[in-house]
Amino acid sequence: MLKGLGGLGDMAKMMKTAQEMQAKMGEMQEAMSRVVVMGESGAGLVKARVTAKGEVTGLDIDPSILVASEKEVVEDLIVAAIKDAQTKGAARQAEEMRKLTEGLGLPADMKLPF
Repeated sequence: MLKGLGGLGDMAKMMKTAQEMQAKMGEMQEAMSRVVVMGESGAGLVKARVTAKGEVTGLDIDPSILVASEKEVVEDLIVAAIKDAQTKGAARQAEEMRKLTEGLGLPADMKLPF
């Protein structure tokens, strides 16, 4: 039934790989909190700065659109710029995750964390 301890070596290798992956994922998450992407709306009238993790860090609003009667339009442009930046940040994070999984010899489309 038990054919030696060969399977334990594979288990140890898997555990080491899992630990390496966990450490690299932690490093990647830390790096993503420092990566800033820009999103925009209204042909650049509103720009949002967002980390690749999705945290909004700043807005730039062209003063020409700050008219009281256009309040709803400005609000919509702000939301659109933030969503654009968050989408770009998520894409950047997905690309870094793809690189990480490929570097560890895992399938590129593997979803992590499990």
